[in-house]
Amino acid sequence: MAGATGTHAVAPPPPAGWTEVFLDDFTGSGGLGGNWIYRTGHQIPGGPANWGTGEVEDNTTSTANVFQSGGNLNIRALRDGAGNWTSGRIETARDDFQAPAGGVLAFEGRMQLPNVTAGAAVGYWPAFWVLGQPYRGNLWNWPSVGEMDIMENVQGLNTEWGTMHCGTSPGGECNEKDGRSANTPGGSPSLQTGMHTYRVEWDKSRSPNEIRWYLDGRQFHAVNQSQISSGTWAAAFNHGFYMILNLAIGGEFPAKTGGGPTGSTASGGTLVVDYVRVLSRTGGGSDPGDPAPPTCGPLLSKNKPATTSSIENASLGPQYAVDGNTGTRWSSAHVDTGWLQVDLGSAQPLTRVRLNWETAYSSHYQIQLSTNGSSWSTPVDRFGDGGIDDLAVNGTARYVRMNGLARGTVYGHSLWEMEVFGACPGGGDPGPGDPDPPGTTTWSPGVAYTVGQMVLYNGVTYTCRQAHTSIVTWEPPNTPALWLAS
Repeated sequence: MAGATGTHAVAPPPPAGWTEVFLDDFTGSGGLGGNWIYRTGHQIPGGPANWGTGEVEDNTTSTANVFQSGGNLNIRALRDGAGNWTSGRIETARDDFQAPAGGVLAFEGRMQLPNVTAGAAVGYWPAFWVLGQPYRGNLWNWPSVGEMDIMENVQGLNTEWGTMHCGTSPGGECNEKDGRSANTPGGSPSLQTGMHTYRVEWDKSRSPNEIRWYLDGRQFHAVNQSQISSGTWAAAFNHGFYMILNLAIGGEFPAKTGGGPTGSTASGGTLVVDYVRVLSRTGGGSDPGDPAPPTCGPLLSKNKPATTSSIENASLGPQYAVDGNTGTRWSSAHVDTGWLQVDLGSAQPLTRVRLNWETAYSSHYQIQLSTNGSSWSTPVDRFGDGGIDDLAVNGTARYVRMNGLARGTVYGHSLWEMEVFGACPGGGDPGPGDPDPPGTTTWSPGVAYTVGQMVLYNGVTYTCRQAHTSIVTWEPPNTPALWLAS
């Protein structure tokens, strides 16, 4: 039997500015409580056979298949002596999870995928997803009611897929049944041997609206409202959603990636879920959890030489992002990645970078520093939602670069202004290689940390984003909601 190996950790507190709408930390034992509905058999009565996907398992309420233990939910696939499979499929009783007007909703779960690979994993198909509420009243209206697959995985591959479904099937605006999909490598530890955090953000804080997919805090996919007709988008998102966790065996997705199950497929593979939750946030712009940058340093970047990876046209060149005029701007070509760089003329201590985004913002970007233009440090790596990002940046650099890793719209990356500020009179914050800031201590569990407090962890300095008492598993690299790397 391929058993579970996941470990439990307390769900981290919501990041500053976010409100927790729903949380199940699975701290009970045995079966599930009233938060969840079991879906059993091979279909919902009156709905498509084999769950509409061709999977072969018989889903049950048995604690052999679905149970809580050690602070985790376990969904286990089992094969009997006759070759028949049983597993589990559960969904939240609530189906009203919806992004607030002008705000953002996040679906998030931390889990370890079934620890099976190669031939033993053939046919395995774990998933964490949300489905539009209208499906509960009409089992034949998919995919028009909308679906967001937060995490899908097949065949024990160290790869996550994230997908949006909408419109009509087959074909249509969402390319059904494949959907609008992207995938990303799982990294190390693999998705099968360690816990990872899967997240989708439904963003109504900007126009056009956007859906974004993240693995361990790193965005790898986005679908923008402008890519879909208004009627199709409205049918998919003008209502609430409910969450689903299931471990399928066989079906259309495995069939596209090697088939299965076979006689070699291991019985007992388990989807281990630490927690699932829903978070809500109003508004956009800088993350309220970001430390306030110093405002006493001089502006260094105005009218300094600027270069870029690309421009949309000659009237949107890089010089217009450092001219001090918020009526002019730089815009890259309509590409996924793009950078803007300013040359300060000499290496200088820095305290702050202020980005004033045009509609075409970067949904994931870095601030990079260099003294020579070839070797770069990255004091800021963050996800953006436009507006104005006012960032504390500690370091010494001649060259400062905004490195856009993912675009937030169908356009490219565009800034009205990028402003770089130097050290405050009398001395600024220390940069790389300088002595540790006064009061910096090594991070430890069981300590009550306050906002702005700085710690060292594995040689990296982190600033506390919200007050908390630390515990094991809340180490700074694991909890970006609590700590910001300097």
